[in-house]
Amino acid sequence: MIAFIDEHRDVYGIEPICRLLPIAPSTYYRHAGRRSDPEQWPARARRDAELKALIRAVWDENFGVYGVRKVWRQLLRDGVKVARCTVARLMKVMGLEGVRRGRRIKTTQRDDAVPCPLDRVKRQFRAERPNALWVADFTYCWTWSGFVYVAFVTDVFARRIVGWRVSGSMRTDFVLDALNQALHDRQPPPGLIHHSDHGSQYLSIRYTERLVDVGVEPSVGTVGDSYDNALAETINGLYKAEVVHRRSWRTLQDVELATLEWVHWYNHHRLLGPLGYVSPAEAEDAYNRNLVLSARAA
Repeated sequence: MIAFIDEHRDVYGIEPICRLLPIAPSTYYRHAGRRSDPEQWPARARRDAELKALIRAVWDENFGVYGVRKVWRQLLRDGVKVARCTVARLMKVMGLEGVRRGRRIKTTQRDDAVPCPLDRVKRQFRAERPNALWVADFTYCWTWSGFVYVAFVTDVFARRIVGWRVSGSMRTDFVLDALNQALHDRQPPPGLIHHSDHGSQYLSIRYTERLVDVGVEPSVGTVGDSYDNALAETINGLYKAEVVHRRSWRTLQDVELATLEWVHWYNHHRLLGPLGYVSPAEAEDAYNRNLVLSARAA
């Protein structure tokens, strides 16, 4: 009713419209005054306005990928006491939503002539400590100049991305560079297991020899079954939904820069439900602090 008066007031005048509806002119003026003066808003409207600003800030700061659950969890971490249903209601009003993962195109090219390591994981993607189990896989991104490929190496304990590389080809060098980055940065102790799919890049002699040289045990899942490298597939899915599918890409360099930014955000800020809604870096920091406390207690 108020909106109808706003739309037609310049043609017919406020008071004649109010006589026909009927509504008291004073009621209309009171509502109009509230809109121009936030101090006159009802308490719920003022609270909604405050929460909308906070929700928008969380959503913008996290690549615009968070849905209701993650925005709500981040607000709680920031000390904002709010119900999840309230966040859902306001995000709907604001037109904000999280990204959804789409279908995946197969990139694994198996080479039956290459010997295959045993599956040491058996779909049990859990680790008691960092640098106990890594998973590796790569995915693709279409650019104006053709496909580019993005490889990730992920530490299973806190789902932290420990190595990555962007390339214009699917040659072994590309995934080997991601592995070498992870080895250089993490310096894993003996006993680490490296799990991958049957991709020819991961079963190549150079890649396998590199694992053996640094004392890493290779592991490979069964053929044609994404569940046997499910965690690596999950990382690929998040990356595709939160980076690749959200814009058009001109060059490999554009993809590389966006991947650099995303990996840093993912490792240090993204809330992961399986970790109790903390980031991978926080989960590893908590583990290391507990180790120090345990050593002191001993």
